[in-house]
Amino acid sequence: MQQSQAVHVSVVVPCRNEIRHIRAFLDSVFSQELGQIEMEVLVADGISDDGTWLVLKEYEKRFGALKVLDNPEKIVSTGLNRAIRKAQGEIIIRMDAHTLYAPDYVRSCVEVLQETNADNVGGPALTRADGYVARAIAYAFQTRFARGGAKIRDPQYEGPVDSVPYGCWRKSTLERIGMFDERFVRTQDYELNVRLVFSGGRVWQSPKITSWYWPRASLCGLFQQYFQYGFWKIAVCRKHGRPASRRSLVPGLCLLAGAVLLFCAAGASLGGMVWWRNSFLGFWLALVSLYFIASLTAAFSLARRKGWIFLPFLPIVFATYHLSHGLGFLLGLMYPPANWERRNSIQKVLTAITR
Repeated sequence: MQQSQAVHVSVVVPCRNEIRHIRAFLDSVFSQELGQIEMEVLVADGISDDGTWLVLKEYEKRFGALKVLDNPEKIVSTGLNRAIRKAQGEIIIRMDAHTLYAPDYVRSCVEVLQETNADNVGGPALTRADGYVARAIAYAFQTRFARGGAKIRDPQYEGPVDSVPYGCWRKSTLERIGMFDERFVRTQDYELNVRLVFSGGRVWQSPKITSWYWPRASLCGLFQQYFQYGFWKIAVCRKHGRPASRRSLVPGLCLLAGAVLLFCAAGASLGGMVWWRNSFLGFWLALVSLYFIASLTAAFSLARRKGWIFLPFLPIVFATYHLSHGLGFLLGLMYPPANWERRNSIQKVLTAITR
């Protein structure tokens, strides 16, 4: 990067209850090889109660570039916006405390942003994990079967994409498009990228930008995470009148098709229409059979590369990814998030459980 003047970068980080990862994260941030880049780091803490805040204050005393902000709303979008408004840098780089970053991450973000003149740049979604369950979840995360055809899984792909993990923008770009929508408890980064692309902007992925995400280490945590994603993805569709990509609709539509077939079979049975009941059940069994065949095929392919020990567990992981996302999506169709169109007690509860 040939620069006659220093580039001022603000790293913004939403954070809440990340005691397991916060020290490693901060160490990777303050080990960045910056060259002529001047960096400040703003962490918006969502009132952590597990010791994270104490660690942040400890590092704030050690590193003058770190500023810890309060995020009383406790959600990512409000924390990001609060940090962005305080940022002094001309370039904003979002980071996540659940992730480790290569020593050249910040420099690579700036270089790719300048070289491509894109509106947002980022790297592929790479993972690290410890333990049997976490490793199976991480391996499944990288497969086409679990995540669809998203380019973010391809560590070698370089080019335009719908969305990237985290992101790097000029501050003026975020101010122009309106920053993060604070109504979104989840998928706020996806929504911002949808808004950016629909307005004619470009999102660019480069393998030069390297980070490693720590995925959930339990099926329960994975289910909750992807239920949230599914629920809030439909809010993105509601806001913009269309999905950014059709693949995000697949789990919900398949689950809906299965539920409709069972409902029709039950109705036909109550009406004494045996032929129709058997037909609906036949279609449902065919749909379920196709899914299990696809799941086993993907599991065998992945286990052959990563270890046969994961084979019995991978179909369960795949089902957790798909079922949780599909259920969240369908629930989002039935009940819009609170404050989205109107307020009622059911919507408030559903919004609360997806935080």
